[in-house]
Amino acid sequence: MLTLFAAKNTVAFASHIALEETGLAYQINWISFADGDQLKPDYLALNPKGRVPALVTDDGVLTETPATLEYIAETSGQLMPDTAFDRAKVREMLSYCTSTFHVNHAHKMRGARWSDDVAAQATMQAKVPQTMAASCAYIEDQLTGDWVAGAYSIADIHVHTICRWLEGDGVDIADYPKLHAHFGRMQARAAVRRVSDAHG
Repeated sequence: MLTLFAAKNTVAFASHIALEETGLAYQINWISFADGDQLKPDYLALNPKGRVPALVTDDGVLTETPATLEYIAETSGQLMPDTAFDRAKVREMLSYCTSTFHVNHAHKMRGARWSDDVAAQATMQAKVPQTMAASCAYIEDQLTGDWVAGAYSIADIHVHTICRWLEGDGVDIADYPKLHAHFGRMQARAAVRRVSDAHG
């Protein structure tokens, strides 16, 4: 059985959806950032980065959302397209979500990762609505159908997870009609509803 270590309403939401979608046997261990669980020795032994997600498998521990999502997809034989090109498109979007979309959001509360200067942190925070809007515009342009890479995949799950933060980042998803419709399709999925309920 897989064990997912997750904090509620973080990027671990994506791995949780993937597990629910595929039907793989798993259990979830909640950690609280407010209580500093991610920095406690037991958790750091699993994930020295002190972040989520961490997915415990029979072969070892996986961290980083693209890795956990791809492992879940490959293990289940679901949530990845059939062709090499479409699989590469999924990985392209996973990379973008990790390297750019999520990082744009992180500047809101985690500017200290990049600068000790309080004024610089405030500047980063002030840019968040602009940079998140730019990411939405990019994904809006990439969406040519219902899903990111033809069929529903882990890329859609990752995009959706970050889009859940847009309102708090000062971005109105309704300004991006295709992305807004994608968000609605995701919200309608039973697995997404179950995970949303679990995260509160």
